[in-house]
Amino acid sequence: MQKEQRPAVADWFTADDGQVRLKGTRCNDCGTPYFPKNTLACRNPQCTGAHDGSELVEYLFSTRGRIWSYADARYKPPAPYVSADPFVPYVVAAVELEVEQMVILGQVERGLTVDDLAVGMPVELTVGTLYEDDDAEHTVWMWRPVND
Repeated sequence: MQKEQRPAVADWFTADDGQVRLKGTRCNDCGTPYFPKNTLACRNPQCTGAHDGSELVEYLFSTRGRIWSYADARYKPPAPYVSADPFVPYVVAAVELEVEQMVILGQVERGLTVDDLAVGMPVELTVGTLYEDDDAEHTVWMWRPVND
């Protein structure tokens, strides 16, 4: 029997419509995007909006970008971070999003190594399993090379 899939971190991404999207906020005055969500006020010192940056709206980020940097994760992260048990090394990538031009860190799709990646390589979002317990597969967003 297949286990239920649950986001490992609630409300940081969605795949409801079949397309994986990171969820954040954006200042309605100056357009500055935030990930993860910013719920207080715009932190952009140049924001001169009518609401002084206090109107933040939910924002779905673009789905593609280019690898800015990447590394092997060979050691189990310390608490409170959760990983598979037993620990399995993985690759992380810092990706500059095409539209927002901000860098988002995430794991790389399982099965890929640092030898499969390069700075500047186009990648897209996907969903993968971070860890499993008796009740569910706990999922996170991951990066994978674009195949078009």
